[in-house]
Amino acid sequence: MIETEAAGLAEIAGRVDDNFVDACRYMLACQGRIVVLGMGKSGHIGHKIAATLASTGTPAFFVHPGEASHGDLGMITANDVVLALSNSGETYEILTIVPIISRLGVPLIALTGNASSTLARDASVHIDISVTKEACPMGLTPTASTTAALAMGDALAIALLEARGFTEEDFARSHPGGRLGRRLLVHIKDIMHTGDGIPVVTDAATASDALVEMTAKGLGMTAILDAKNNLVGIFTDGDVRRALDGGIDVHTTSIQDVMTRNGKTIGPDDLAAEGLHIMDSCKINALLVTDADGKLIGALNMHDLLRAGVV
Repeated sequence: MIETEAAGLAEIAGRVDDNFVDACRYMLACQGRIVVLGMGKSGHIGHKIAATLASTGTPAFFVHPGEASHGDLGMITANDVVLALSNSGETYEILTIVPIISRLGVPLIALTGNASSTLARDASVHIDISVTKEACPMGLTPTASTTAALAMGDALAIALLEARGFTEEDFARSHPGGRLGRRLLVHIKDIMHTGDGIPVVTDAATASDALVEMTAKGLGMTAILDAKNNLVGIFTDGDVRRALDGGIDVHTTSIQDVMTRNGKTIGPDDLAAEGLHIMDSCKINALLVTDADGKLIGALNMHDLLRAGVV
């Protein structure tokens, strides 16, 4: 079965031709939205194609052809482009509304498996998505043909995406609730602790002073600043364990003797995902945030990334 569907996809690979280019031109020039039509299995494929177009920078929605004749046709405006799917090209519910679409002056792009069908002839552009054989052993259930239609719809969406210069950030703005959207939209400044929420001690402090500050701020680390407020180090949970293993007296040991110098930092405008990458690659659980002059302005840890949905 899978081999049959793969063969169907191989058949339509060569159909990315001048008709395909013309369809893309109509869709790129569209001042409204792409209205996708399809009945039955083609309708299910149409729903997915509309969703893919919408999420990749081409506003689109699906209209059920049967409902269109009973009022939903008003959803189609003169600024739109219609994309109709019908394997036979003779779907009654679609053909019924084609004259109305024509009177509106709306371009009609047809994806059919029959280049001599009524829908193909009436369309502004016809894209042939015919396959030699369905995967269904009886040749009745739409299988390879629906896969071909879906692939061609995806090809249109990706061609438009590339033509528009659609970026990862654009995609993220369409998917703010998903993990990918969060990774591409959330910046360090959106989730970092600032002001009194930053754990800080001076380089004149003892290890005990640093432990008290770490416990009070709850980030598993503290920044170390010199007398001029320059960042000179960081003291983390890991540093605490190593210091205690070395048998130090936390009450008398200077923080300068046990802190980590030249620790990893990140900028406020960097993506939170970059912070996650640094933490993962360096096997650390917290970061200090510095401005362009290297001044400490924030702090965050892995829990902040978790709460932001970046992890």
